[in-house]
Formats: sequence, C-alpha cells, structure tokens
Amino acid sequence: MRPGSRFAASLAVLGALASATVFRVARADEPLASLPYTPGLDLKAMDPSADPCVDFYQYACGGWIRDNPIPADQRSWSVYGKLHADNQRFLWGILSELAANPVGRSASQQKIGDFYAACSDEAAIEGRGRAPLDATLARIDALRSRRGLPAAIAALQLESDERDVFFVFDSNQDFADSSQVIAFADAGGLGLPDRDYYTDTDARARTLRAQYLAHVVRTFGLLGEAPDLARADATAVLKIETTLARASLTRVERRDPYKLFHRLDRAGLRRLTPAFDWDAYLVALGVPPPPVFNVTEPKFYAVLGELLRTAPLAELKAYLRWHATRHASPFLSSAFVNEHFAFYGTTLRGVPQLEPRWKRCVRLIDAKLGEALGQEFVARAFSPELKAATLKMARQIEQAMREDLEQLTWMGPQTKRQALAKLDSIVNKVGYPDRWRDYSSVEVRRDDLYGNVERATLFEKRRTLAKIGRPLDRSEWAMTPPTVNAYYNPQLNDINFPAGVLQPPLYDARMDAAPNYGNTGGTIGHELTHGFDDEGRQFDAAGNLKDWWTPEDAQQFTSRAECVIDQYAGYVVVDDIHINSRLTVGEDVADLGGLILAWVAWHAETAGQALEARDGLSPDQRFFVGYAQWACENDRPENQRVSAKTDPHSPGRYRVNGLVVNMPEFERAFACRAGQPMVRADRCRVW
Repeated sequence: MRPGSRFAASLAVLGALASATVFRVARADEPLASLPYTPGLDLKAMDPSADPCVDFYQYACGGWIRDNPIPADQRSWSVYGKLHADNQRFLWGILSELAANPVGRSASQQKIGDFYAACSDEAAIEGRGRAPLDATLARIDALRSRRGLPAAIAALQLESDERDVFFVFDSNQDFADSSQVIAFADAGGLGLPDRDYYTDTDARARTLRAQYLAHVVRTFGLLGEAPDLARADATAVLKIETTLARASLTRVERRDPYKLFHRLDRAGLRRLTPAFDWDAYLVALGVPPPPVFNVTEPKFYAVLGELLRTAPLAELKAYLRWHATRHASPFLSSAFVNEHFAFYGTTLRGVPQLEPRWKRCVRLIDAKLGEALGQEFVARAFSPELKAATLKMARQIEQAMREDLEQLTWMGPQTKRQALAKLDSIVNKVGYPDRWRDYSSVEVRRDDLYGNVERATLFEKRRTLAKIGRPLDRSEWAMTPPTVNAYYNPQLNDINFPAGVLQPPLYDARMDAAPNYGNTGGTIGHELTHGFDDEGRQFDAAGNLKDWWTPEDAQQFTSRAECVIDQYAGYVVVDDIHINSRLTVGEDVADLGGLILAWVAWHAETAGQALEARDGLSPDQRFFVGYAQWACENDRPENQRVSAKTDPHSPGRYRVNGLVVNMPEFERAFACRAGQPMVRADRCRVW
C-alpha cells in the first residue's frame, strides 16, 4: 500500500475529471457538490530556496509543509490526507442529500441515507446514553461458568467490530491451495495498537501503559462501577492483554508468511486449546465445523488456552466488558465518545480535537456499507476514459518490469521464467468491483444508529464466514471505491486502484506526462513490485505459498534488500527512534523499484517527442517533483511514535530522499555533484 498512515490507516494512485472543478470555494465545514482541483505538480508547494541536491524533499514539499498545518482533528496531514478529506466532503454532500430527500431513492440509497440520518441525530444518541450496550453487558454478566465463554466470545465477535476478542477467527485463502477459502484462527485480543506496547520496558512505554490503565478505569466508571472495582477490573484487563501480547509474534516476524502457515485439523486445534470448546464456539458463530484451520500462531493459542482455563472468571468477564465497551463507545453518548477519543486520539496520537460528527458518520458508512456508498461516488466521479488511462499506464509499467526482469544479471533463468509467469498473471483492478455487494438483507433505521452498526457488522461477519469451505471469488476488493489508496494482494496476485484515489493531484489529466508518470506511475510500479518483495515473492503466480526461487537467486535478492535495510535503519523518525527498516523493507523496496519502473515507462511513452521545460523545470525534473509531491506531509510526534512501531511505511521525507539518492537519473536531472547529500556512492537497487 502506498500511503504511510493508517486510518488505517490506512493508502495511492490516480484520476482527473474536468467536471470535478468547483467554481466557488467552499468552507472546510461545508459539504461539496463536486470535487476540487489541485494540480498534479504544484509550484506553490515547492521551496525554491532549498537546494534539491541537499534536501530534495524540502525543495519539492517545503511550501506545502509551511502552508498546511495539521488540522486540530487530525493525527497527521498530507497530500493523501487532504484528498481523503475532499472525498469525505464530497460524500458528505451525497449523504446529506439522500438523508434529507427520501423521495425517489433506490434501495441502496435509502440505506446509506437513513444510516447517515441516524448517525447525525446527536440528540437521540445522547438521550440513549449507554442503553444500546445494556443487552451485551447483561449477557456477559450472566456468565456463571467457563462453559459459557465460547458462546459469549462468538456473540461479541459477531455483533461488534471487536472481531479480535481474545483472538481473530475469519476466512481467508488457503496458503497451500489459493483456489479455496479456509478458516483462519489468528492472534489478537489487544486494546493497544501493538504487542510491543505491552512488552517494551522504557519509560515512555511504562507511562503509556499507566495512561491506558487509567483510561480503562474511567471507562468502567462510566458503566457505573465503583472506583475500587473499576481499578481491579482494569488491572485484570491489562494483565490478560499482556499475557496475549507476550505470546504474539512481532510485526517483523509476521512479515514471513511461513511463520503464519500452520494447517491443523479440529483435533489438532483442540490439542492446542484443550479447555476451549471449539464446537460450542462454532455453533454460536453459525459456522459448520471446518475440516481444516490455518492457526497462524500456535504458541499464541497454547497460551490462550491456558489463560482461558486458569484466569478467574471474574477477570475474563471484565475483559469481555472492556472490549464490548471499547467497540461501542464511538456510537454511544458523548461521555463515552469523549473518553474513548481522549485516550486513542489525544494521548496515543496527539490529536487535540475530536472530528466533527459528519466526518465520523461518513467514515462509518464507508466502513459498513462501503460498496453502496461507492456506487454513488463512482457515478459522480469516475469515467471510462479515466479507467482506460489507468490501465494503459499499468500495462506500460508492467512492460518495463518485463524488460527489467529479462535483463537482470543477478537472477538465473529458472527463477526468471517463474517471475515472468507471475508478472503475466497479475490482474489490474481499476475503480470499483465488477459486481456490487448486495446489502438488501441489512435493515437500516433512521432512528437507531447502534442497531444499524450491529446489523451491518453482523451482515459482513456472516458474509465472510460463509466463504469457509468454498471456492475463492477472485473478483472481490479489500477497499471501498471512495478510498484514497491502492494495494497489491499476493494471494490474489492483483493490483487494486479504487476510484477514490483516481483524481488530482495524484493523477492530473490537465498536466503533462512527466509528473503523472512520476506520481501515478510510481504508485503502479510500487504495487507491482510488491509481488516480488520480501513477502510477495514467496507466493507463486496462482497465489500459493511456494518457494519458486533457486537458493542462489534468493540470496541475491536478500543481499540487495539488505542494502535498503541498512540505508533506512540510519534514518530517524522522531526523538531518538530510528526507522524499523526490517518492518518497512517491503514498502521501501517497492518505492524504489516502482519509481525506477515509472521512469522507464515514461521515457517509453514520450520517446521521439520534443519535450520542453515548463515553469522553470526540465521534463526530467518535473518527473521527480511530480513523484515527490504525493509524499508532502506534516505529522504529530505522538503519531510518529505509534507509526514507528506499527506502520510498515517510512515517513514521507525518506520515501522521497531515500529513493533519489539511489537514482543516477536524479543526479543528472538536477546536476548534483558527488559528495552532496542526495548523491549516494554505494547505491541500492533491487529492481
């Protein structure tokens, strides 16, 4: 994925429509009737006082950084973030209209319009307080023995976004047979963003754990618990989560898919967790007992099984109450919303101000009924011409990759044949799915936000769990059409460019080819090379986990990737925290390889053309500035600390400067001299 933030996380590609121009500048607190225009290469975003050979990121982005402070309700701000915000305001306009004018709506328009109406009704939400959560809490309180735990866990996983209560159970492609979907049992169960928050021993980690504990205490207090009981329950929660965290793999370890591939039958799963009744759990989940499971982390499940057997039932119930409330808090009254935000927004990420309700509602509907909302977005902001332009550029980048593979001197013929076969098998998905999701069974009421969330969540859980034991549907997307991002899926061997990212400034049809190939072409190349990075290269053309590399070629790849790892390990994120380059290596290699491929494709596209300088920049310079400006960003130090632990992307500065130092084409374009900071003597290159 291209972007470096997760709003999730968090992601990158194209788009431009002449009809997207607005003629009146709307205030930031107004919905948009059409999308605004930002040029693909923005001279105002540059800092001409900076020397591109000393700090190219400052040269390309200095003006943008100066003129775009982080909004009070955001953890960071970037070109991607701004486009995401513009898309949100455009969706806000669509939803507001559908909520206010029920006459003539289609079935899907009724659902998203009424969902938005329910989410916007602050008085009704405030009046209900914590009441929507009462039935769930009563069910937990009614537990009298461990025998009820499997059903209680299944119910909570089904009805809430807390899909990882104690653990994650879902469907996924079989690593051994990519044509089939099987049950996956994964690690989970944490309230903090990563297992390292529980295991690190430095002062900052200890302080954050104390702040988390205090947040859990206050949340239990909102449920009506007396102070002593609230502290005891919160302490139990932290103890349980710490046990789960210590049994979990690190994010770097999880980059190796072989560490996540452990096929077990039901008897094998029972042996791992003998005290947990999987049959009762599956019945409550509504899933026929699968013959095989992929247990991603067997050590985690062994520890989980012992925890469920030995921990006092009162502590396990406190854990369930906490995770039920953690999920529900954003949809309850302001006391819960504000407490949730105070920790997860302000303490953890440094965000001083809660987003306005309209933003939270737009994001919620995109998450719950995203393809219904996506249909409306696509109808207004996507065109066949844009899809054709994207596919053309993708084919050019793939041709550049083919030529690169054919000419590689470090890869032998046996591996090369397999690599070319994988390249030929890649599917490019652009804009939106071929078949829209059917939400007809989801009941949406104008006066029931919490119920709408529960019912939409249950629909999606049932839909994904029903895939277990069935052939794979290769047409599905993992992102909704309005998303400002792109991704490569190694098991499907496809590249996905949602319609939401297909507009300026990431791709600008009004602009010359150079910045478009730098930006969009770099993104396409980035996603393409993910098929051959440290994770993706371990899956074959059909998406099976299979070692198709000769040992010699694998070692050659590893040594080249180590050059990138060593380079990025020297970069500082914030304070004294360096990039965890073994976590970011896949994205760092993809950035570099993608930009090299885009350069080759751009020169093929413009071969024989008389290219001219524009705005004082040569065509080659415009290519590099066009690339760099997608990464312009400002970030809060608190968020940078979280990202350093959890985000597989490097900060934007290094996703620009870290690339150009390895490209002699950049050195020539800006007439840089040996010894200058943007000229690296020992250049890295994988692709």
